Amino acid sequence: MDYRALGASGLNVPAMGLGTANFFGGSNPDGGIGDKAAARLVDVAIERGAAFFDSSDIYGPAEEVLGKAIGKRRAQVLIGTKTGLRCGPGPNDTGATRHHLIQACEASLQRLGTDYIDLFQIHSFDGRTPVEETLSALAGLIQAGKLRYIGCSNYAGWQLMKSLSAADRYGWPRFVSHQIAMSLAVRDAEWELVPLGADQNVASLIWGPLAGGALSGRYGRGGQPLAGLSHTSATLATVLPGQMQAIIDCLGEVARETGAGEAQIALAWLLQRPTVATVFTGVSSAEQFEANLGALELHLSGDQLARLDEVSSRPAPFPFNLQRSYGAERIALPGGGGVNIRVDRALPGTS
Repeated sequence: MDYRALGASGLNVPAMGLGTANFFGGSNPDGGIGDKAAARLVDVAIERGAAFFDSSDIYGPAEEVLGKAIGKRRAQVLIGTKTGLRCGPGPNDTGATRHHLIQACEASLQRLGTDYIDLFQIHSFDGRTPVEETLSALAGLIQAGKLRYIGCSNYAGWQLMKSLSAADRYGWPRFVSHQIAMSLAVRDAEWELVPLGADQNVASLIWGPLAGGALSGRYGRGGQPLAGLSHTSATLATVLPGQMQAIIDCLGEVARETGAGEAQIALAWLLQRPTVATVFTGVSSAEQFEANLGALELHLSGDQLARLDEVSSRPAPFPFNLQRSYGAERIALPGGGGVNIRVDRALPGTS
C-alpha cells in the first residue's frame, strides 16, 4: 500500500480507502449492502492496508454497520465521517453551528462505537454560521480528545481559504483535508481547489472517482447505453456533449495497452494527480474492491496521462482564460508549478 501524508498533518493515510454510503445493514437491504458484505469489505480493507473508511451521519445506518464490522480492531483503522447536511427534522439538525457540531459528534461516536474520530469533516459549507464559531467548536472537540483531525467537503475555494485564514488568526487547528468530487468526467476542482490545496498543504480526498460508474467500463461502446447513467452521475459530469464517449474510448485504448481494466485506469490517473492523498471507492463486493486496489500497482506513462488529460480537458473558465492570455509566464496553472519562460531579447537597460 502507498501511504501519503494527510496535508500538513503528520498522519499517514492509504492512497485508497473505502466509502460506506452503501452500508445499509440488515440481511436484505434495499439499495445497499448488508452486514455480511460490509463486514467482508472491512476485512479486505484491513488485510490490504486500505483501512481508511469514509462515512457520514446522513448515510443511514452506515456508521453503525461500520462500527460493528470494525469491532475490536479500532486501533488498526482510520475513520473519517462528516456532518453538516440535514440529518433530522428539527431546526438545528443541520449546519456547522456549535450546537449541531457537538451534538453530531457525540451521536457519531455512539453509532461508531468508539471514543474518538480520526477525521471529522464539515460536509458542506454553512453560509449562515460564522466560520469562527465552527472552528472554535471543532477546536474544543479536539481538545476534549474526541477528534484527532478536521477537514471539510464540497467547499468553494474562497470558503476553504476563509476557514484556513480564521484558523491561523486565532490559533485553532486547520482543516488538513478537503473531500472533493474529481474524476476524468469531473475536473472542475483543478482550477481553484487543487492549486489552493498545493499552496496551503491541504490534502485532496476524492469521492466519486468513477463518476457514479460512468468510467467503470460498463457504459459506452460495447456496454450499457450512456443514457442509463444515474441522475447523480449525469449531474456531476461536466464534460462537453459527446466528450464522455471520447473519454470512455480513450480509457479502452489505455486498458488494452496496459492489460488493466477501465476502472483501474481511471483510478490510476487520479492517484497520479497533485495533492491527492486518498481516493475513496464505493463498492458492493470484495471482488470489486480488490479490482480497484489493483490501480495502486499501475503507473501510467507520460504519454498515457497526456492522452487522458487531453480527451477530458475543459475550456478554461474566467479568469483563468484571461490570465493565460495576458500573463501566462507569471501564473501557476492548475496541476501545479508555473511555466517555463524564455527571454529572446535584452530588456531595456540591460546588456
